[in-house]
Amino acid sequence: MVKRRRLEAPSTDDLTRIEAEFRSETFDRAASVRGIAPIAQVAAESASQFQPDGADSRAARARAEADAARLHAAQDSGLLMVDLPLEQIDEDAMIRDRMTMGEAEMLELRQSIASHGLRLPIEVFALEQEGRAGQRYGLLSGYRRLLATRGLRDLTQADKYATIRAIVRPRADAGNAFVQMIEENEVRENLSHFERGRIAVIAANHGAFANTEDAVDKLFGSGSKAKRSKIRSFSLIFEELGDMLQFPEQLTERRGLQLATALRQGAESQVRQALSHAAPEDADAEWAVIEPVIRQQDQGVRDPGRGGRPKRPATAHGWLDDKTLRTSSGVTIRRSSDSRGHLLRLEGAALTTELVDSLMLEIRALLER
Repeated sequence: MVKRRRLEAPSTDDLTRIEAEFRSETFDRAASVRGIAPIAQVAAESASQFQPDGADSRAARARAEADAARLHAAQDSGLLMVDLPLEQIDEDAMIRDRMTMGEAEMLELRQSIASHGLRLPIEVFALEQEGRAGQRYGLLSGYRRLLATRGLRDLTQADKYATIRAIVRPRADAGNAFVQMIEENEVRENLSHFERGRIAVIAANHGAFANTEDAVDKLFGSGSKAKRSKIRSFSLIFEELGDMLQFPEQLTERRGLQLATALRQGAESQVRQALSHAAPEDADAEWAVIEPVIRQQDQGVRDPGRGGRPKRPATAHGWLDDKTLRTSSGVTIRRSSDSRGHLLRLEGAALTTELVDSLMLEIRALLER
């Protein structure tokens, strides 16, 4: 005998579920008949549930977007200051123009930072590739400030010296980077003549400029023509004697120009030989080794034992004093100055009208470089 199945009346929850399914199926069928796609139905339901933002919300969102745009613009323009860990900065990413830094000056700078904080941020640029120690930024300016901050961190181990305030500049080409570095040091700490000549040669050798002449013109474009001419003379000294001189940054302007003139006349080997046998203790002692070679070059002294026709002994020429220069042809040039400028007086039998005209053209060409 077949056992009859016992029927149970559906509960209230079951009836509600069945009714909801029936309505949904009926609505989908009706929508299909009307040509409404299910996705359109979903979109309609979402739109019916959307609550538009009020005026205050829209204004706040607009301000946030504007602030973000200004932040990105400031960052792209190199106007944004950030606190960078010292370990992320490579101070050797560029060859520095400053050769020496006195310990007394560094001590004074460390004391100032410890007392008043870092008043001026350093400048860095993002490296294309990380440095050997994982650095992400190269130092553009602020070499002394960075070293002083590192010194304070090593001395105190304080967390506040673990980072340094910096401005991240846009990555510039090598030439512009050198120019920015020179401009900062020229303004804040005057470079020596030799340091200017040295960085011009190095920048040219790194391919930042076409040659040393171009490097001097670009790096020191704001300087006078006379200043650039002197820098070229010290560039020559660095190129030919940079590995021999022990106190080059202490060369005075006059001594440097005398040495450069002798080098142009072919005295490099004699100067190098003299320096190779000397161990000067200071700049004056080093100059005492060089000066006799320059004097010999000026006077045109020649060793009779080397044969050939000896040079005609003539009246001493070269620098007679600080303001008098005599040429080997007997022309004496004296300089002086007054309230209106500098004066040059030329004396000697070799002077002719044609020669003076030629000299004026040469001077003009020199001043128009």
